[in-house]
Amino acid sequence: MIGNYFNQLLFFLFASVAVMGIQYYLHHRRDDNNLFFGEDQLPPGMENTLRRQAAAEKYVRVKPVVNNTPIFLPRIGKDFPDFNFTEMQRRVTTTLISYLRAIDQEDISLLVGGGEELRQSLSLHLNMLKDSGVHENFDDIKINRTEISRYFSDPGRCTITFQSSLECKHNKIVDGEVREGSEEIGYQTRFEIDMVYIQDRDLVESDSERVLGFNCPNCGAPLNTRHVRKCEYCGAAIEEYNIKVWTITAIREA
Repeated sequence: MIGNYFNQLLFFLFASVAVMGIQYYLHHRRDDNNLFFGEDQLPPGMENTLRRQAAAEKYVRVKPVVNNTPIFLPRIGKDFPDFNFTEMQRRVTTTLISYLRAIDQEDISLLVGGGEELRQSLSLHLNMLKDSGVHENFDDIKINRTEISRYFSDPGRCTITFQSSLECKHNKIVDGEVREGSEEIGYQTRFEIDMVYIQDRDLVESDSERVLGFNCPNCGAPLNTRHVRKCEYCGAAIEEYNIKVWTITAIREA
């Protein structure tokens, strides 16, 4: 009698352990499959950590630039024997830094070396920020590298596009609170800068006046021709587009 009872007890214990083992195996097999197929089975807190690390990449990894300088510089030198690459690099970085500082200080007069197109673009950007109640900060700007990425030439105009990678402290503030970016962590980014040389204004105008964006730099009204001296809407004096001169016309984050 006692032997039968003992045998039944052993069988019950063995069956319980076997069931627990099967449940454990199936549970972990399911977790492994979920991870394999991308389902969210990360340990508590790990997902948020990975997301924060991914978001922080833009603050720690230097943005590379497209370096086509060795390809295009010989062509540019052939078209423009007096072209000084080192000087143009300096002009590009000086104008880029002044452009960002003008945004930071909300003062277009801080822009150095840009043409009327660039000034108009900067003015529109500042007005957009003002209308949105946003203050955009660029502090501790450090240029990492500046190279030629593209070069385009036709009988009327030539355009060199530079790329500059830089580090800065960038943020946007609304109602006194930082809504985007950081006031403490460096931000890695990259900008493209267009430098234009007009060889023949008549050829450019006959091709497309829209390419040059013929608008009044004061009020933004469209101009019928680039040869006008005064805006018919606001009366502001209009400067002719410089020819035979390299002029920085556009800056954009890339």
